[in-house]
Amino acid sequence: MSSIFGNEFLMTSKALDLVWQQQQLTANNIANVDTPNYKAQNLSFEEEFKSRLNHAFQNQDSKAVKRAIESTKGNVITTTASKKVDGNSVDADVENVELVKTALQYQYLIQAFNSDYNRLRTVIRGN
Repeated sequence: MSSIFGNEFLMTSKALDLVWQQQQLTANNIANVDTPNYKAQNLSFEEEFKSRLNHAFQNQDSKAVKRAIESTKGNVITTTASKKVDGNSVDADVENVELVKTALQYQYLIQAFNSDYNRLRTVIRGN
């Protein structure tokens, strides 16, 4: 897709994938809030994504940017510390806030993708 649309679409697509993965982990955490010894999991990707992109942009090479986007992966982090007697490390309030945060991020990314697509479509049509 990036060869036709450019790195903006690739970056938005990758960010959508990563945010979706975080939403899945958060939903799983919420579903297991009462499961004894369950350890909450979260996805860390923002800093790695930013670092890879900054490094690629310094080289001013669109292929390096593409590689940086494609190679970014999320790191699943398991929260082992628990304040509960049953050993479960899920904090329902934190997880609900995370779910809302990722839902808003996902909506924003969909809007950004649609905006980029509409601009491209306007250029192609000449309207």
